[in-house]
Amino acid sequence: MPPTPRPDTSSPTRHIADSHDVIRVRGARENNLKNIDIDIPKRRLTVFTGVSGSGKSSLVFGTIAAESQRLINETYSAFIQGFMPNIPRPDVDVLEGLTTAIIVDQERIGANPRSTVGTVTDANALLRILFSRLGQPYIGPSTAFSFNIAAGQASGAITVERGPGSGKTEERTVTLYGGMCPRCEGMGRVTDFDLTALYDADKSLNEGALKIPGYSMDGWYGRIFRGCGFFDPDKPIREFTEQELNDLLYKPPTRIKVDGINVTYEGLIPRIQKSFLSKDREAMQPHIRAFVDRAITFTTCPDCGGTRLNERARSSKIKGISIADACAMQVSDLAEWVRSLDEPSVAPLLAKLQHVLDSFVEIGLGYLSLDRSSGTLSGGEAQRVKMVRHLGSPLTDVTYVFDEPTTGMHPHDIQRMNDLLLRLRDKGNTVLVVEHEPETIAIADYVVDLGPGAGSAGGEVVYAGTVEGLRASDTLTGRHLDDRASLKPSVRTPTGVLEVRGANTHNLKNVDVDIPLGVLVVVTGVAGSGKSSLIHGSVSCREGVVAIDQSPIRGSRRSNPATYTGLLDPIRKAFAKTNGVKPSLFSANSEGACPACNGAGVIYTDLAMMAGVTTICEECEGRRFQASVLEYRLGGRNIAEVLDMPVVEAMDFFGSGEARTPAAHAILQRMADVGLGYLRLGQPLTTLSGGERQRLKLATHMGTDGGIYVLDEPTTGLHLADVEQLLGLLDRLVDSGKSVIVIEHHLAVMAHADWIIDLGPGAGHDGGRIVFEGTPADLVAAPTTLTGQHLAAYVNG
Repeated sequence: MPPTPRPDTSSPTRHIADSHDVIRVRGARENNLKNIDIDIPKRRLTVFTGVSGSGKSSLVFGTIAAESQRLINETYSAFIQGFMPNIPRPDVDVLEGLTTAIIVDQERIGANPRSTVGTVTDANALLRILFSRLGQPYIGPSTAFSFNIAAGQASGAITVERGPGSGKTEERTVTLYGGMCPRCEGMGRVTDFDLTALYDADKSLNEGALKIPGYSMDGWYGRIFRGCGFFDPDKPIREFTEQELNDLLYKPPTRIKVDGINVTYEGLIPRIQKSFLSKDREAMQPHIRAFVDRAITFTTCPDCGGTRLNERARSSKIKGISIADACAMQVSDLAEWVRSLDEPSVAPLLAKLQHVLDSFVEIGLGYLSLDRSSGTLSGGEAQRVKMVRHLGSPLTDVTYVFDEPTTGMHPHDIQRMNDLLLRLRDKGNTVLVVEHEPETIAIADYVVDLGPGAGSAGGEVVYAGTVEGLRASDTLTGRHLDDRASLKPSVRTPTGVLEVRGANTHNLKNVDVDIPLGVLVVVTGVAGSGKSSLIHGSVSCREGVVAIDQSPIRGSRRSNPATYTGLLDPIRKAFAKTNGVKPSLFSANSEGACPACNGAGVIYTDLAMMAGVTTICEECEGRRFQASVLEYRLGGRNIAEVLDMPVVEAMDFFGSGEARTPAAHAILQRMADVGLGYLRLGQPLTTLSGGERQRLKLATHMGTDGGIYVLDEPTTGLHLADVEQLLGLLDRLVDSGKSVIVIEHHLAVMAHADWIIDLGPGAGHDGGRIVFEGTPADLVAAPTTLTGQHLAAYVNG
C-alpha cells in the first residue's frame, strides 16, 4: 500500500482555517479592566507585564483562561457538571479564537498531609507498579506498597451457586493488600497531646473548662456533653474517675440520644484528629494553627521511621533498595538508579518513570525527594511540579497559561525555564505568561503591558508589540526594563552577630555562620541549596524574630484589607465612641449587616450546574450595612464611605480633624509604605493580585514588635518599579534600628545588601554549605560562585 501523500502546505492560497491565528478580546471588564480590546497571537509566546494590580491576572486568568475552562465544562452532561466547579462567564463582550487552556499557576498543591511530591506527579504510582513486578520477596500487587491503603484480612462463610437453585457454603479468607503503617496510619508521624492545653482541670465543663477553639458549652457541643451521661458536666475535670476521663478524651464514636435527637458522641482526641489534623498545617486558620502548635507535639513514627509504610512494604527490594529508600532519594539520584535497571519485561514502565524523573531534573527540581510533603513546597516549586505533567506531552495547539514561572528561581535556573517555555511554543502551542522578570520578558514574541498604574489607576493596555518596541516606549515597564542596580558606595557597620552553630536541618552540613545584626543581610543561593532550611530552621524560631514567610494569605469575599490588617477595629471603635453606640454595629459580619444579603453586598442565586448569578443587593445597594447604621457619621462620612476610601485618602482622613485616630493612621501608614496606597479599604481580598497580597502581609507584620525581621522572597509578584520601593522600605527598617534578613534571588536586592551569605554550591546533597560570606562588592570582585557570576554580570551590565 503506497504511503498517504502529505498535504501541500506551500500553496500561495491561504486556507481559511489558517485565518484563526489570534485570540480576539473585546470589551474585557473583569475586576479593574477598562473595556480592553486586544488581539493576542496564537502559537507564540506572549508575556503580560505591568505593575502589581494593573490587571494582568484579570485579563489572562480571569478572562481568557476562565472562559476556556467554562466552555470546556459546558461540553459535559448536566449530571457531570453538577459535580464540577461553577465558573461564571467573565465580564467581556467578545472572546474568539480560544483553545483548550492548561493553567499552571502558583496555588499551593492541596492541603492534604497525605499528599507528597510522588503522589502529585504519579511517580509514586509508577514506583509501586515497578516494585510489585520486580520486588523480592513478592508481597502482593501495587496496593501493597501504598501508604494510603491499610492491610487487612477477613474470613467467613460465603454461598457459592453451582447451578439453578443450588448453592454451597464455603469458608473463604479475603486479604486486603496495603502498605500503610498501622501505628501512624500512613502519616509518617505520631502525635502527643498536652492535656493542659485541652482543658482546665480545675473547672467543670459547664464552667468553661475546654480550651479547644469552637468547643463552647453554649453551642451544640455543650448540648452533647451535658446530655451524653458519661460524666457530670458540673464536676471539675480533676475529680473525674479514670473511666470518666477516658470517655471525655478517648471514647470511640458512639450513638447516643440527646434531647430526643440521635447524635454521635466521640472523645476529644479522636475528634481533634479528624477535624484539625486531617488538614495540612499551612491550610489551617490562624487560631486553629496556634492551638495545634500549643497543644500537639508531632514526632517521627517510631515504627516506620517516617516512611509511612509498614514493615512488609519495606521488606521487598530491588537491587537492595526498598520503595521507602527510593522515595527518600534525591530525584536526580533516583533517576540514575532507575536508568541502571535493565529489565525488558517492564521496559515501557521504566521508560515512563524515567521520563517523569528526568523532567524533574530538567525543570530544576532534581533536589526534591518523592516523599516530601507537597504542602511544604514554595509557590514556585509547586508551579514547576505541575509543569512536570506537561513536559513531553504530545498535545499541540493548546494554550498554556503560566503565572510568574520564574518565581523562587536563582538567575542560574531562569535560562532553563525560558528554554522550556520556548519548547512548548515551538510545538505549536500558545504560551501566555504573566511575568516581571526582564530575562523572561526578553524572549517574548509579543508583549502586552498593562497599567499605567495599579487598581483603579490601571486596567488599560498601555503597550502591545515587540520587546524592542517596549524598550522604546515610555511606559513604566519600558523605562525600567533595562534597570541595573549599582553597588552601594558604603555599607553599614554591624552592631553585633547572631550565631548559628551546627545547623543540619534537611541538607545543611553542620553549618556554622555569624549573621550580622543591625544591617541588611541577603541569604541567597540556587533553589534547594539550603537557604530556607538555615534561616527558618535556625533563626525564625528565636525570640524577638518576626518571620514573614511565603505562605499566601487566604480570605473569602467578606475579607478585605481593613479586616486582614486589623484596621477595622480602631475604625469601629472610633465610630462607636463618636456616636455612643456598640462597635459591633459597624461590622458587616455582625450586628450592622444588611439583613437581606447578610452583609455580603450581593445576592447569590445558585442555578445548579449552570453558573450562579450574582446581583447587587437592592436593599443596601452593595454597601453591606443596614440603613440605620449608615446614619452614624465620623468626620462627615459613614462607615460604607470610609471603607470605600483608598489608603492614601484614608490616611489624611484619620490623620487629623474630628476623625483623627492614631491607631488607624499607623496601620494605613504601613500599607502606604509597601506601595498599597491605591487599595480601597473594603476591597475583597479575592480581587487582590498575588503581589498585592504579599505586600499586605508584609504591612501587617511590620506592626509586630521584634528586633529581627526575616523576609522570604519579598519581591515575589513585584514589578521592576515596585522593587525600588521595597528597597526603600528595607532601608527604613534597618535605619530604625531593626536587623533585616532577606532570603532572595533578585539581583537588585543582592546589590543593595550590606552583607551576603551565599549557600551552595549546588542543590540538595550538592548544597548545604556556605560558599561565600561578605559584602556585595567582595562577591563581585571575586565571582567564584554562581551567584557571584550573575551578580557581577548584572552590576557591570
